[in-house]
Amino acid sequence: MFQTLLIANRGEIACRIARTARRMGIATVAVYSDADANALHVKAADRAVRIGPAPARDSYLNIPRIIQAAQRAGAKAIHPGYGFLSENPAFAEACAESGIVFVGPPASAMRAMGSKSAAKALMETSGVPLLPGYHGDRQDAAFLADQSNRIGFPLMIKAVSGGGGRGMRIVRQADEFAIALDAARQEAASAFADDRVLLERYLTHPRHIEVQVFADRHGNAIHLFERDCSVQRRHQKVIEEAPAPGLDDKRRSAMGRAAIAAARAVGYEGAGTVEFVANADGFYFLEMNTRLQVEHPVTEMVTGLDLVEWQLLVAAGEELPLGQDEIGISGHAIEARIYAEDPEHDFAPSIGGLALFHTPEPSAAVRVDTGFATGDVVSVHYDAMLAKLICHGPNRDAVLRTMHRALAATDVVGVVSNVDLLGRIVGHPAFEAGAVDTGFIDQHRDELLAPQREPQAEALAGAALAVLGDEAAAARQAAAASQDPYSPWHACDQFWPNIAREREMPFGINEQHIMVKVRREGRTWQLSVKDKVITGSAASAPDGRTNVWLDGMRERIVAMRIGELITVRRNGETLRLQLPDPMAAAAEEDATGGRLVAPLPGQVTQVSAEPGMSVARGQVMVVLEAMKTVFRLAAPADGVVATVSCQVGDSVVEGQLLVGFAEQEATG
Repeated sequence: MFQTLLIANRGEIACRIARTARRMGIATVAVYSDADANALHVKAADRAVRIGPAPARDSYLNIPRIIQAAQRAGAKAIHPGYGFLSENPAFAEACAESGIVFVGPPASAMRAMGSKSAAKALMETSGVPLLPGYHGDRQDAAFLADQSNRIGFPLMIKAVSGGGGRGMRIVRQADEFAIALDAARQEAASAFADDRVLLERYLTHPRHIEVQVFADRHGNAIHLFERDCSVQRRHQKVIEEAPAPGLDDKRRSAMGRAAIAAARAVGYEGAGTVEFVANADGFYFLEMNTRLQVEHPVTEMVTGLDLVEWQLLVAAGEELPLGQDEIGISGHAIEARIYAEDPEHDFAPSIGGLALFHTPEPSAAVRVDTGFATGDVVSVHYDAMLAKLICHGPNRDAVLRTMHRALAATDVVGVVSNVDLLGRIVGHPAFEAGAVDTGFIDQHRDELLAPQREPQAEALAGAALAVLGDEAAAARQAAAASQDPYSPWHACDQFWPNIAREREMPFGINEQHIMVKVRREGRTWQLSVKDKVITGSAASAPDGRTNVWLDGMRERIVAMRIGELITVRRNGETLRLQLPDPMAAAAEEDATGGRLVAPLPGQVTQVSAEPGMSVARGQVMVVLEAMKTVFRLAAPADGVVATVSCQVGDSVVEGQLLVGFAEQEATG
């Protein structure tokens, strides 16, 4: 076994690999970009090496710099985690040429499975069931349109070199094909520098089931059962579980055999995942991921095995620790991926500082894999996943109860997150019944993605108490810094002599205002809101949260103020309220009319606008990529382009002007 391991990744997976390596007595080396100098994964390793500036292409995707870092640190092996270089055969070959062990499959296996079209051709000869489709080399649009008619609709267009849901489009009828093909190719070219696509029949209401496989260089190959990954948004997984609900032993065995056949067909070695789509009629090969998967913890929870340990053992030349007959399933496990994204706005990534990031305490039933902590910054340069919350129990019902509580105890303040959505998913009757498919979120959109509901009186009272607490803390700090700390002018308790002063706090939500009236009553506050009168008090907790007492009952209400925004977490739901600054102008005219600005930080990948060009409302002007997501920014109205202030390759910040439009003279 090698003594030193370099982890060529970041975030939660780097922390997770370091944890196993430490237990095995292996020293760890982290790599980091300038954006990650103080990141959790850097602190988790024994040593850390800087590999470049923030953009991934200049750091985490830079093969020479990572090889140099390993050589400098004396690391004899590199674990690539997932994403970045984990499925790059050139990286595996560069490791071998440098005398460094690559913890993963041979480059030949990566190449065989890296191209979706080549992989499907290989699976066809290996007897692995496939969906009807086209995965050949001919790529002209007219030919692909003919193939789409042969396959039938609905069908899926997929990037040949794709992954992470990018370069994919569902086409439901023939007249949609040309536009979808163009969009898929553009996205694939931007993400993978390869615009080739394949076509396959799209199953309506399919389940996405994958099988974990392991193989060693001694000819042994086994599977570690399946995971159901059907709950997805934008073709990317959100919740995964093992075993798959409702899967009978006969199909489980058949899928396991097919997955092993796929692994043997490419001479596989290490951990891999064979993905299938399935319905009542059968299951069909989708793709093989030649690396550890994000959702591997649910397999670890139900098998009791450490998959990273197995990866390291196999990479060191050892045989698999167990045979197929020695592996079983114990209980049930569910994983929820916590992202910094806004589900109400098409899951757009949310960038910024984590004013508060609190997760449940780990236990035998609850595991948290994360690379973030309170005070960290969610960067535009990398994936938006904050953490994985994994729960285990004797059966699925028990796990659902544990997951409910764990999500309710998870607080994210400073960026928008999908925590509320996850809670609604696991609490939905259809999910509880195991009735899921890849369209689950869209099918239940009205319930799962509902806008903020009108807040309850208790939540508003909690917000008011948080504001009052912040003001009192600020007053204490000002007093301590002044020459007269005991002056009554530093008081912030709303006390006026001989006057029972009442203060009005107009909280804004959903373009309306709800008034909360507060009055000091001795050591407590009296709050009038929504025809209710509540006696309340609050105290700051050491972890940055606020403990709130309402009418003598202590509630777990998290309430934090950042500028004019107050974020409240209560009963697993997040409430975002605006409390206007009374010194600010009463109203401001929208400054973005007649301009196209960047909605978030990102990189410009396409510019279609030119000065003097006439455009129609909705016409795409600029394509922006941020955090693995492509945003097509369209003209806000019919008009004429006046200025173009960006070009392909530019890195832009939120609010930056991209395209300006000429003022239109009124006619009539």
